[in-house]
Amino acid sequence: MVDAGWLRLCESGALRDGETGFRFPVTVAGAAATGFVLRHAGQVVGYLNRCAHVAMELDWQTGRFFDRDVQWLVCATHGALYEPATGRCAGGPCAGRGGLRPIVVVERDGSVYWQPDDYVRATPEG
Repeated sequence: MVDAGWLRLCESGALRDGETGFRFPVTVAGAAATGFVLRHAGQVVGYLNRCAHVAMELDWQTGRFFDRDVQWLVCATHGALYEPATGRCAGGPCAGRGGLRPIVVVERDGSVYWQPDDYVRATPEG
């Protein structure tokens, strides 16, 4: 069971190691944005879908974040590279700019959940 405040995203089985991630709508500073979760080295991680170099979405096709070797998350626009486990910038034009903004995720009872915070909020239904 997951405590209150956690929002269900998808079945655990929808995330296969090194494959397509799951995108979901979020709100950042009142504007529509997306977050994503994916599985890397057996662990589920979540990030705001926004490059640290230029505030653009990373995926080169919907839900495609990994490079060919499944070693890095790569920004399709400018080639910035990020460590999948931490979101830390590993090279390219994001050098010296930190990394991806993490989103807190948990995997429980066959599902993946995320928890909104003061910066990345749930998108109001409507």
